[in-house]
Amino acid sequence: MSFDYSQELSSDYEKLLENDEGYDVIIHAGENENVKEIHTHSNILRIRSQYFRMAFSNELAKKENGKFIFNLPNISPQFFKIILRFIYCGKIDLTKLQGLDVLKLLMAVDELKIQTLILCVQEYLIKHQYEYLQQNPTEILETVYQHETFTELWNFCLEEICKEPELLFNSDKFINLKAPLLELLLKRDDLLLDEIVIWDSLIKWNFAQHPSIQQDVKKWNKEDITIMERTLHRFIPLIRFYHISSEDFFDKVYSFKVLLPEDLINKILEFHLKKQNIEIQPPRKPKSIKPIYDSVIINNNKHFAIFSSWIEKKNDSYYNVINIPCNFNLLYRASRDGNTKEAFHNKCDNKGATIIIVKISNSDQIVGGFNPLFWDSSYSWKSTKDSFIFSFTNKNDVQSAKVGYSNDDQHSVGCFPNYGPIFGGGDDLSFYSNYWQCNNNRSYPSVGIPIGRFNVDDYEVFQVIKK
Repeated sequence: MSFDYSQELSSDYEKLLENDEGYDVIIHAGENENVKEIHTHSNILRIRSQYFRMAFSNELAKKENGKFIFNLPNISPQFFKIILRFIYCGKIDLTKLQGLDVLKLLMAVDELKIQTLILCVQEYLIKHQYEYLQQNPTEILETVYQHETFTELWNFCLEEICKEPELLFNSDKFINLKAPLLELLLKRDDLLLDEIVIWDSLIKWNFAQHPSIQQDVKKWNKEDITIMERTLHRFIPLIRFYHISSEDFFDKVYSFKVLLPEDLINKILEFHLKKQNIEIQPPRKPKSIKPIYDSVIINNNKHFAIFSSWIEKKNDSYYNVINIPCNFNLLYRASRDGNTKEAFHNKCDNKGATIIIVKISNSDQIVGGFNPLFWDSSYSWKSTKDSFIFSFTNKNDVQSAKVGYSNDDQHSVGCFPNYGPIFGGGDDLSFYSNYWQCNNNRSYPSVGIPIGRFNVDDYEVFQVIKK
C-alpha cells in the first residue's frame, strides 16, 4: 500500500517560507529604495534553482555572520517572492499580473534558471495574455531574442509578426530593428509580404543604418558602396528576387545593382528576358490561413479558439487562432432570421453540433452554450457530459471567460418546439417566447450568467464541424 502526502509536504514548506525559521541565506532583492531583505534556506535553493546551485558549489556567495548574502538588483521583491513560493511549495499565482509584469517575471525566472517555471510562465503568457502579446510582438521579440529558453514565446511572436507584417514594416520601429531579428524574419516562408515590399523595406532599413550616405546611388563613391554592400550582404540570399515582377525589378532593384553580385543580376535578367524555367525558391506563403467568422457579436478569432479548446476539453491550454481544429458556420442570427423559436428550429434543427452566442443588452457580457448532439422538436431531453455553458463577463477580454460542463444525467439539452435552445433542466440558459432566462444552476455549474430574465441585443448559432 502506498500513500501520497505531497499536499501536506507542500503546506509545511510554505509555512517554513513564511516564518523563515532556521534561515541561512539573506537575499537583497531589488535596488535603490525598492530593496527588500528576504530570508531563505540554502539547501532548498540549491535543489530547486540551477543559479543558486552553481553559486553555492562555486562558493560565489559571500558569507557574513554565518549567513550567505546575495544581491539580486534585477529582480524586484514582488517577483522574487512569487518565485520563492514556487521554489518552496511548487505553487504560483499569475492571475493578478498584467502582461508586462508577467514578461518581467519571466526574465527574472530565467536569471535564476528554473526551467519548469520558465515553461509555465511562457504558457501563461500565450494562453492568458494573448492581447498583450498580439499588440506588442516586436518589443517582446527584441526583449527575449537573446534567451534561448524562451522558445514558445519566441515562436509565437515571430508568427504574429509574419501574419500582419505591415504593422512592423510600415512603422517607425522597423528601421531600428536589430540585424539578427531582421534576418530571422526574412528567412521565414510565412512572412506575408510581397517580395518587392520586402526589398524596398530592406533598402530603407539599410539607409537608416548609414544616415550620412545619400539616397541617390549615382552620387555614391567607392567607400559608400562598400559600406552599404557590407550591411546588405547577409540579407541578399534571403530575398526571393525571382518573385519580383520584371517591372518592379527594373524600377526598384536594378538601380541598386552595385550592391548585388554580378552573377545574380545576370541570372535574374536572363530569367525575365528569356522566360526560361529555372529552379527558384518557392514564394512565401502562410503556414495556415487565419479564418474569418461571420459574427456581429464578437470580432476576435480568439473566442473561437477558446470555444474549440472547450469542445476538445483542453481547458488547461487554449488553441492559437491559426490552429483552430473546428469550422464554425453561421446557421442563424436572430436579428437577420427572426427572433422567434420557430425561426431557430427552422434554421438549426438536425444540423449536428452547434454553439450559441448571446449578447446581453446594456453590457459587454456574452453568454452561450454548446450542444454536441443536435437540436430538434421532439419534446425530449438529451443527455451528454460534453455540453457546456459559458460566459465572458467582458466580450473584449478573453481572460473573463468561464465555462461549465453538464453534470446532469438526463437534462443536458432540451428540444421542445415551444422553446428555442435550452441548456439544463432548470433552465440554466434558455430562450422562451421572446426572452432569455437563467432560473438556476441545476444541470451546469454557475458561470456568471445573470439569474432571471434578461434582454439581449442579438444571438447567433454556429454549426461546429471538426476539421
